[in-house]
Amino acid sequence: MNAGVQSVQNYLALHVLLCLIPAFFLAGAIASLFSKESVLKFFGADAPKYVSYSIAAASGCLLAVCSCTVLPLFAGIYKRGAGIGPATTFLFSAPAINILAIVYTAKILGYDLGLARAIVAVSLSIVVGLTMASMFERGKVERNKITTFGEEKHKNSALLFILLLGILVVPEIFSTWTMMAAILVPLITVTIYLSFKWFTREELSSWMGETWFLVKQITPLLLIGVFFAGAIVEVLPSEYVARFVGGESVSSNLIASVSGALMYFSTLTEVPIISALTLLGMGKGPALSMLLAGPALSLPNMIVISRILGAKRGASYITLVVVIATLAGLGFGYVIG
Repeated sequence: MNAGVQSVQNYLALHVLLCLIPAFFLAGAIASLFSKESVLKFFGADAPKYVSYSIAAASGCLLAVCSCTVLPLFAGIYKRGAGIGPATTFLFSAPAINILAIVYTAKILGYDLGLARAIVAVSLSIVVGLTMASMFERGKVERNKITTFGEEKHKNSALLFILLLGILVVPEIFSTWTMMAAILVPLITVTIYLSFKWFTREELSSWMGETWFLVKQITPLLLIGVFFAGAIVEVLPSEYVARFVGGESVSSNLIASVSGALMYFSTLTEVPIISALTLLGMGKGPALSMLLAGPALSLPNMIVISRILGAKRGASYITLVVVIATLAGLGFGYVIG
């Protein structure tokens, strides 16, 4: 109990809050001010393959989806006419490159794992999509246009994204409070001023509402995850962790990948739990394997995917994710080793 409480206290330290608070505002802005329709329309029949796969792989940063909210979006684009390749590329990549998840991973587990998670999720999601397409879309496939979308949102959303991203990274660049304040205060002031200038009262209200919704939805579960992560360090024998997911072997990465796929991680809770496991001896490669497979899959998630795609396609996708996560962890462990 004491270890869990201490873990929560450490989590609530100022350096972590300086990372998470701007990230919540950034994710809220993405959810409310960026048009999902403007992204998802590129999955339709009119889009060239290089466009649809690229957008599918990178759109998680712009859609702020987690492993739960990605499922209805995936079902929507697949049923509306997106090919199984771009659809499964989006399904694998989007939860893994949620902007909150990437920022928090880099902050807690290190910039090497944070960067690797983003790059590998984007690049290997295309491999997953192309493999699924080659298996199940042989020959010419009739695809429909995706036309049931709303109007584009405010064009200044991209500039707001850049400003918020600047507020997010400044504390990571400057170590002294004087320099940090000298840059952050003007940057925050300009962001507030331009937000009121660019957006209507309704849009700002929607932004704050989405931000508060994310805080309420994520923070309690995150604190619970942090608490149990602290407790895990005390009660779980380190020799078990070292035996099964220590080092950088194929078996360690496979066990981490399968374990991540079977567990259900609420948004961000995978990070403190994996952080606790690394303290007990988990290797960097297995940590990446679990970071990739965990958000992409869970038992409830697998059931839904199989119902949407069918049993054969669903099983193929699930197997691909586990194998890809295992190989990515193995490669990452080899490179950093």
